Amino acid sequence: MGLKELRMKRGLTQRELAEKVGMSGGNIAAIECGRRSEANLTLATAIKLCDALRVANPRKLLDSDSETSADSK
Repeated sequence: MGLKELRMKRGLTQRELAEKVGMSGGNIAAIECGRRSEANLTLATAIKLCDALRVANPRKLLDSDSETSADSK
């Protein structure tokens, strides 16, 4: 499950998630659509995203959005 699916599962908008982690909504959008790679996030930012999304395993942020779909579950 990628960042977009995790965010949507938690009922957050891009803006709400961005505010929680101290990023711009544009950066969240860029990560979700692949213009910016999750693999290039700083550890501090990855931890903030995990905390905001209540995810214990940061590798969930790296899972491809195309490999799993919320519709297929």
